[in-house]
Amino acid sequence: RPPVPCPLPSASRRYATLRSGPEAEPEPEPALSRPVRTTLAVALPPPPPPPVDTIAMADKDSETDETASASSAEEAMASNVGSDESASCSASDPSPSPSSASASGSGSGSMPAAMPAAASASALAPPSSGTSADAKHYADLEGWLSKLSVGTPLSETEVRSLCDKAREHLTSESNVQPVAAPVTVCGDIHGQWHDLMELYRIGGSAPDTNYLFMGDYVDRGYYSVETVSMLVCLKVRYPDRVFILRGNHESRQITQVYGFYDECVRKYGSANVWKMFTDLFDYFPLTAIVDGKIFSLHGGLSPSIDTLDHVRQLDRVQEVPHEGPMCDLLWSDPDERSGWGISPRGAGFTFGQDISEQFNHKNGLNLVARAHQLVMDGYNWSHEMNVVTIFSAPNYCYRCGNQAAIMEVDETLSKAF
Repeated sequence: RPPVPCPLPSASRRYATLRSGPEAEPEPEPALSRPVRTTLAVALPPPPPPPVDTIAMADKDSETDETASASSAEEAMASNVGSDESASCSASDPSPSPSSASASGSGSGSMPAAMPAAASASALAPPSSGTSADAKHYADLEGWLSKLSVGTPLSETEVRSLCDKAREHLTSESNVQPVAAPVTVCGDIHGQWHDLMELYRIGGSAPDTNYLFMGDYVDRGYYSVETVSMLVCLKVRYPDRVFILRGNHESRQITQVYGFYDECVRKYGSANVWKMFTDLFDYFPLTAIVDGKIFSLHGGLSPSIDTLDHVRQLDRVQEVPHEGPMCDLLWSDPDERSGWGISPRGAGFTFGQDISEQFNHKNGLNLVARAHQLVMDGYNWSHEMNVVTIFSAPNYCYRCGNQAAIMEVDETLSKAF
C-alpha cells in the first residue's frame, strides 16, 4: 500500500510559518530590556542614557544653549528663591540582574525631576557688586547645574570651560586640604548618578550642607559623565563648601578598563571629554583633614609616610603611579593582621591596628576616615574605632545589594551615619 502523507506537527507548522516571511510576527524582546515599575523595595533601573547624536547636536549649538541657560539662571538668581524637591534613587547597568537600592534601603526607576543641590544653588545669587565676568561665571555655573540636575550631560565645549574653571580652584588646594566642621563625609559613588541625587536628598543640599567626597566618582556605573560633571560643577560653584579628593579610579589607566573611557566615547563620539577630566584629576587633592582631627583619604596609610608633612611634600600633579606613597594613599586597606602586608589588589599595602594607632597618635588625630572598600552596611569601624570605612554607592554594580552610608560630623566632631 502506498504510504499515507503525515500532517506536520504543530511545532513544524509554526516553523514553516515563520520561514514563510510576511505572516511571521517578531519575537518579543526580553523582559529585562524594558523598564518595569514595581512596588518592591528593589526596582529595575531606567534604560541607558540618550544616544550620542543628541549630545553631538547640543555641542554644535552650544552657544544657543549657553545663552538660554544663562538667561534662565539669571532669572532664578534674581528671584532668589530655591526649592528642594525629593529625588528618587535608581540606576542602570547592563548586568544580568539589575536592581537599585537607595541609602535608605529603597529605590525607584524614575528619573528625578530636579536635584536639591541645584535648586538650592539657584538660591545663592552672586554678589551684586561683581563684574560682568563674575556675573557670566555664575550664570554659566547655574545653567550647567540646571542641566545636570535633570540628567542632561554638558556639551563638550561646556565640559572644557568647566574643567578650566575647576583647575583654577584645585591648584590652590593642599595635598592635605583643611576642612572645617560641620561636614558630611561621603565614600565611593562610581557613576551611580541617581543614587548621588538620593544622597543629596538625604544629606541636604549644597551650600546648606558642607560635603567632603573621598574619591571614585567614575567607572562601574552607567552615568559617570553626569556624576563627575555634577561634583566638579558644585566644587567650582561652592569652593569653600564642597571638597573632592582623588580616588584610585581617577586615573587614566583605570578608567580605560572600568567604563569611563567607553562612556565618554559613546556619549560624545570621541575621547576628548575623557582626556579633559583625566587631566583635571591630576589636580585633585590627595587627602583632607577635618578640624585637625579626622584624616580623610580614599585608600589608606603608607609605610613611606609617617606624618602629614610628608603628604604635603608630594607632587600630586601626575598620573597615579604603580607604587610609592601617592599610590599607597589611594590603594591601601586596613587589615586585622598587625603591621604591613602585601595587598591582594596588587597595589598599595594592608596595615594593621598597630599602624593606624601609631599614625593617629603621632599626628594628633582621632580618626582615619576612608572609602575604597565595599561594606554591606555602608560603613564599618575597624582597629578599635581608629579607622572607619564609608561606602556611598548603594547596590554596587547594580547587583551587590549593599546599603550606602554618609558620615555627618558636627561642630564637636560627633559622628552620625
